[in-house]
Amino acid sequence: MSEIVMLIGIPSILGPEFLFALRSMGHGDEIALVDGNYPAQEHARRLVRADGHGIEAILAAVLEVTPLDLSVPCAIFRAALNNDPAQAGDIHRRIDALCRDLAPDFPVTPLSGDALYPRIRGAHTVVATSEPELYANVILRKGVIAARVSG
Repeated sequence: MSEIVMLIGIPSILGPEFLFALRSMGHGDEIALVDGNYPAQEHARRLVRADGHGIEAILAAVLEVTPLDLSVPCAIFRAALNNDPAQAGDIHRRIDALCRDLAPDFPVTPLSGDALYPRIRGAHTVVATSEPELYANVILRKGVIAARVSG
């Protein structure tokens, strides 16, 4: 199956509302990508639906077009198995590997539930995916794109 291309360089999985949310974010704003079991409607200040898509496809698309924050020790956070940062399931290992491939300069920090859930509630945007895996939630902190110096 070939991917439908609507805009050059923009993954087609990112629809108009999703692109609007990404473009509306400023430096330091966070976007939370949450699994299908997460109470996204209840916890979101702004909600974008990504129904029919899993966390890995959405995460890859966002990382393709969004700069991450270089001014903080960590710009990628994820949930942990049983809300314990010392535990990781298969989905967490896949998220970590994807981030290593697409954002190698940014470590992934697992968070406890006590640290994760308030951060999701405070996110600029929450993206509700159809990911069936439990604890498959990721938070990305947006960085800047420096101005090009002409000369």
